[in-house]
Amino acid sequence: MSPQQFLQLGPLRLEYRQIPAADPSRPTLVLLHEGLGSADQWKDFPQRLAQASGYGVVTYSRQGYGQSSPVTLPRPLNYLSSDGPRELRQLLDALQLPQVVLLGHSDGASIVLAYAATNDPRVLGSIALAPHVIVEVESLDGIRHTTEAWHQGELRERLARHHGTNVDGAFHGWSDSWLHPDFSLDDLEAQLACIERPLLVIQGRDDHYATPEQLVVIQRQVAGPCRCVLLDNCRHFPQTEAPERTLQLIGEFLEHLPAVI
Repeated sequence: MSPQQFLQLGPLRLEYRQIPAADPSRPTLVLLHEGLGSADQWKDFPQRLAQASGYGVVTYSRQGYGQSSPVTLPRPLNYLSSDGPRELRQLLDALQLPQVVLLGHSDGASIVLAYAATNDPRVLGSIALAPHVIVEVESLDGIRHTTEAWHQGELRERLARHHGTNVDGAFHGWSDSWLHPDFSLDDLEAQLACIERPLLVIQGRDDHYATPEQLVVIQRQVAGPCRCVLLDNCRHFPQTEAPERTLQLIGEFLEHLPAVI
């Protein structure tokens, strides 16, 4: 695992890890974790990505996760389309990354889609693993099931190993937002039509947080080139449940991106 580092962005401190590109002229893959994730919960996936692609790889813990600054609760209900993209732009600015490919999982994938809609010229393309662009009954049922596990105590203990004192804020910032009666992804869904750069979307056919309707909505509304893939024998974590196929799809996507300037 690459060494832990910190970015100080005014009052905000973000934990991150960085694997340099084998060739300094290559772009950087920037990874955004899921709703209960952090920089180190990607396990060996960043290293495998770097080896397979030759790209640099950056992972970071968003505010309220890992060893980053705590977050004030409750989160805004539109945090996926507002706070997340704003924080990502700060990170790209601070790290002075000239060319990137964004890759997000679950909540992180939704943030990637929201940021892709800004058509930042630094972003060559985007990859979304198990994204959410509409709120489904299956999503809420999955979160309620996870909340039950949280109250039983074992999940909290496991997450505390990664989040430390942020563990309660990380969990409730995610679950309380999604389960709020006014929670909606309408803002994010409306932004899909603005995405012009190439996009790869991967979802497990047996995802317990979503149905393939997520892919249908994305494919229908995104303006630019978009490939959506539904993986058999995979649930919500393509990077760990179908890693070889996921890496293959990512490799194909990167090979066909417009030439790096």
